Amino acid sequence: MNFQNEIILIASIFVFFGGTVGFFRFFGKTGLYAWTVICTIAANIEVMILVHAFGMDTTLGNVLFASSFLATDIMSELYGKKDASRCVKIGILANVTFIIISQSWFLYVPAESDTMAAPIRTVFANTPRVMFSSLAAYAICELYDVWAYHALWSWTEKKFSNKRGFLWVRNNGSTLVSQLINVIAFNLLAFAGVFPKDVMIQVLVFGYLIFIVTSLCDTPFVYLARHFADKHPQLLKD
Repeated sequence: MNFQNEIILIASIFVFFGGTVGFFRFFGKTGLYAWTVICTIAANIEVMILVHAFGMDTTLGNVLFASSFLATDIMSELYGKKDASRCVKIGILANVTFIIISQSWFLYVPAESDTMAAPIRTVFANTPRVMFSSLAAYAICELYDVWAYHALWSWTEKKFSNKRGFLWVRNNGSTLVSQLINVIAFNLLAFAGVFPKDVMIQVLVFGYLIFIVTSLCDTPFVYLARHFADKHPQLLKD
């Protein structure tokens, strides 16, 4: 039995989450903005690929997109609600810009010797629906994530008189619900009528299972980012 897809999916959690923290460590707030742009655009292209892993069919892009939630949670934890909301807005604007740019390519008439226009058109033909669906889901679930993160933070601080404690509560409590909103909204908007009903059910179930795993796995990376911020205070001066 070939477990290549499963191995890559598991490895991608550490690569993408590690990349998020790495961008923060070397570039601070700017790095988190940059990572948000990269992962949201790349995930919206990657999501058009359907793979079979862990006994079910699923679209790619789930793990990469989950790292955008890690970026906003780090932003919320270290810079505050205003900057976290700005991170989400930058991700939305970047995706709108990419849609406009990618669709403008099809206005040109390819040369007779061209060999790339057709494959590129095939890849990006569904981009508007996928990306607009993603934008709607992303805007709703990420803004909710930021709100819930700070609502939970305020609640634990008041209840336990501990501002820095219970990071894992606000991180997981906000992300698990926002990811559920995301997986339902995005997949129904983007793929209803594209995939058969049984495949859609698998995509929804397996997609959220992946998000549950990634949500739990990203908590140590938020702690790691806060550790870097404590050790390198200049990161908070961006």
